[in-house]
Amino acid sequence: MSQKAKKIGLTCVVLVVAFGGLLYSTLSEGTEYYKHVDEVMADPSAWYGKNLQLHGFVQGEPARKRDSLEYRFDVQSNGKVVRAYYTGIVPDTFKADSEVVLKGRLDTDGTFHVAKDGVMAKCPSKYDPAKLPPTSTSSGTPASTGTN
Repeated sequence: MSQKAKKIGLTCVVLVVAFGGLLYSTLSEGTEYYKHVDEVMADPSAWYGKNLQLHGFVQGEPARKRDSLEYRFDVQSNGKVVRAYYTGIVPDTFKADSEVVLKGRLDTDGTFHVAKDGVMAKCPSKYDPAKLPPTSTSSGTPASTGTN
């Protein structure tokens, strides 16, 4: 094997190892799991310290520490509950029974610590069938109910 071929081969090996290491470090830092509360609480030790997006519903009214932006609240899904802590401004739609997605980490004590700007409250549906007007026919008269 010539000297030139050895240099090219060694250069290729170094580049592949460097690129692989860079790819691994980038992906491992940015990996974030999207899970429901019941999935995480089924085996919490598997999720300690990992970046999570936790989906569930706020149980009860969130507690806010007096004169601060520190919140403590419970999030539940399918009967499983986790206590969450957050410091920061919450969305207007964040209240009891609202559907939320929280970004943060599960601590070894079983509590979820939400990252800065990590509270996303889903907007409630504006569709309410009880408030719909009665259906009508094309002539503009109300449809018959079939009773006389």
